[in-house]
Amino acid sequence: MNEIWKKPPITLEAYQAMVGKEIGVSSWHLIDQPRIDTYADVTADHQFIHVDPERAKQETAFGTTIAHGFLTMSMLSVMSYEVMPAIAGTTMGVNYGFDKLRFISPVRSGKRVRGRFVLAEAKLRKPNELQSRTNVTVEIEGEDKPALVADWLGLIYFA
Repeated sequence: MNEIWKKPPITLEAYQAMVGKEIGVSSWHLIDQPRIDTYADVTADHQFIHVDPERAKQETAFGTTIAHGFLTMSMLSVMSYEVMPAIAGTTMGVNYGFDKLRFISPVRSGKRVRGRFVLAEAKLRKPNELQSRTNVTVEIEGEDKPALVADWLGLIYFA
């Protein structure tokens, strides 16, 4: 179950007061070979660096397979559910895209990742439509460099 459903919603004013602050850090999520293989099957991206551990070990500097960058990016949803608060009166939220998305370091198979969320902007575009910008860093357990950094945009609608 998404963690956001377990938390009481906050007011729009309280959400907007969080701008400029770290909202939270998600739990760790394992990026193992079965998850990478499943993602490869769903997207039909079977490049050997993702799905062939022996060849990746022999032919790459990674020493093993690595997750697809877009797999790492797709984990943002579950991470955000753990961290971002629900806003009272919300009817739906939609992914509006990214102003910036950079894959900094590869996520090797067997590593765990987590998301660190900072609310950068929350402004009303219309009386019932809020645009949010969240700065997200996906950290790799035990590594200095993050997997990715992103400026993630969302639209939140109210009744």
